[in-house]
Amino acid sequence: MKTLRKSLIHPNDRILIDFSEGIPPGQADNSYQASFPFPAGSVSGKKVQVDFRGGSISSNAGLLLLRETERQMGIIASVVDCISDNRRQYSVEHSIKELVTQRVFQIACGDEDAQDCNELRVDPVLKMAVGRLPEGGADLAGQPTMSRLENTV
Repeated sequence: MKTLRKSLIHPNDRILIDFSEGIPPGQADNSYQASFPFPAGSVSGKKVQVDFRGGSISSNAGLLLLRETERQMGIIASVVDCISDNRRQYSVEHSIKELVTQRVFQIACGDEDAQDCNELRVDPVLKMAVGRLPEGGADLAGQPTMSRLENTV
């Protein structure tokens, strides 16, 4: 399972994501003073800030770029507009937009099987890419929910 090992929600309304490794706490290393080469946006009103100076890594960091690109292009929103939601709305936990976004982003990460949803539903970077808080936000859809979507479409 590819997961981010450290994400912190700060009281000053920003999410700090630490993607680097090998620098002991308190030790400065100017070679790691780079910043993300694109805006990381926000999730639930909290600014996402990416930091390359700590000890955690994630192989899914590219999802933040994909999320921002998708926001500009609106391809997923166009697909979602073509899907009828005939579910009983009182029992819906995941919107069609969230389900399609989760599925597209998982495939983009190389996790093409719906069964991967069970592990990735708690992945902090994937949760942020779908629009949920990495910690404290509800988990994403599991395999049964995703399979129902795929069988319906």
